Amino acid sequence: MTLILILLLTAWPALAEPLRVATWAGDFSRKGPGLLLRDLLNEDPVPGLDAVAQAAPDVLLLTDVDYDAGLAALGQMLVRLKAQGLDLPHAFAARPNTGMQTGLDLDGDRRLGEPRDAQGYGWFSGQGGQAVLSRWPVKLVVDHSALLWEDAPDSAMAADDPGQGVQRLSTSAHWALRVETPGGPLTLLTVSATPPVFDGPEDRNGRRNRDEVLLWLHALGGRLGPVPEAPLVLLGNLNLDPERGEGIHQAVEAVLTHPGLQDPLPGLPTVAWERVGEMRVSYVLPSHDLTVVNAGISPPVPDAGPHRLVWVDLVLAD
Repeated sequence: MTLILILLLTAWPALAEPLRVATWAGDFSRKGPGLLLRDLLNEDPVPGLDAVAQAAPDVLLLTDVDYDAGLAALGQMLVRLKAQGLDLPHAFAARPNTGMQTGLDLDGDRRLGEPRDAQGYGWFSGQGGQAVLSRWPVKLVVDHSALLWEDAPDSAMAADDPGQGVQRLSTSAHWALRVETPGGPLTLLTVSATPPVFDGPEDRNGRRNRDEVLLWLHALGGRLGPVPEAPLVLLGNLNLDPERGEGIHQAVEAVLTHPGLQDPLPGLPTVAWERVGEMRVSYVLPSHDLTVVNAGISPPVPDAGPHRLVWVDLVLAD
């Protein structure tokens, strides 16, 4: 009995150190390249940074942040956050599909080089991409961002789609990343899907959103190569509510009911749209081998967009 008690007391500290994983579609995007870096270099407050510092995530996925090749803006963001008391010395970002021109007239307006003619909507390459900020080292394991939409498992791409042979599935990116936490490696499966609106009766964006939302389920089922290693967290902006708004709701329902994932915040809205009201579009979904000890949604941040930061506190059990 004494030995059992000693073992429990010895193991408890390791189990009691949760890590906070978060995602936010906060508006860290600007109307031109280099403007985010300009704002971060100024001494003026940058909307959203206070909210990130207050939430104090150990790992954070941003899904609307401008990318530059030298990661200068991201580096300056880390400097600003450290000055506010949040030290996240590690980061990962790569060129997203947003703003990457296809050379095609995808929206059919007889003009080339416009935001809707890009692989993902964007006025310039890298606008509104993804980035991961972390307390611990993070590295890329798999990148599905170049996967053509037509090649995705069970693709809903129309046979007469103007993007055949060129259009990538990912609006921004689908990354599998490994974070080397003190409790062991943690896999992140990231996504920032196109909104299932702004199209016509052909429902191109709705069908593409469906396939983006389902891609990680195909990966977990072994249809995209080696299965991502557990423990893992699927997180990001799916741009799809299980019940409200437009879109193919069955796609996100399939994610939320997947037997390998758990949903710590069922039914809670993560965005408040001015016209259509509140919806749930951002998610942090841990695998079942992770222990959820707390979860929450931060309040809206003025001037940082309508989305709210979503966080989950997890324990990696040995």
